[in-house]
Amino acid sequence: MKADPAVQRQLLDLAKVDAELNRVAYRRRTLPELAEIETAERTVREKRDALVTTQTAVSDLDREIARQEKEIESVRAREDRDRKILESGSVSSKQMNDVQHELETLARRQSALEDDLLELMERREALELDGQRTGAEVDKAEQELADASHRRDENIADLDTTQARRDEDRAKLLPRFPENLLALYERVRAHKGIGAALLRARRCGACQLELDRNTVSEIKSAAEDEVVQCDNCGAILVRTLESGL
Repeated sequence: MKADPAVQRQLLDLAKVDAELNRVAYRRRTLPELAEIETAERTVREKRDALVTTQTAVSDLDREIARQEKEIESVRAREDRDRKILESGSVSSKQMNDVQHELETLARRQSALEDDLLELMERREALELDGQRTGAEVDKAEQELADASHRRDENIADLDTTQARRDEDRAKLLPRFPENLLALYERVRAHKGIGAALLRARRCGACQLELDRNTVSEIKSAAEDEVVQCDNCGAILVRTLESGL
């Protein structure tokens, strides 16, 4: 394949633009904020799940406390009824002893229920504190996620601007190249990542391999308009005074 040496040299401009586009694409994939966001999202999920678990436990305790309070009220109502019976004096001595015994039993029952209720309320208070701490952790995790997302969006906006400029530069360069030369460049670039590179001091600028004597001799004897490629990576080798030929 042949192409005007001046046109071949312009491949370096195209390769430079494509290298920057590759860096933009790599930067998009490796933004540190992406890992931060993934970690922050996982933390938010974990903290929210922990908060829901705590809130559910508090709700369960609230129901247990309500049941306990209702039972205590029932015991107190029975105590009030029994005391009124005693105060009325309308029962026999045996019945009075039975009622007195029941009052003693109810007092012990009430005391036990109140102890249980106190324990439930202490557990609820501890869970409430845990919920407050977890809620604060959720807020912190959500803020960290929002901050990382904001930084990611800013960086992506900058990358979008850079890519748009380089795409515009590339569009201006493409018409300068004959179709067959551009097709070769694009084919090599698609497979190797770099379509063309400067041959400097007998070294390929794409793969950095130093060419052997025979290859250098072949390139040196090739016509100026001959399109030559690196035997190692296939990149189009652009010859200039720096090539050391």
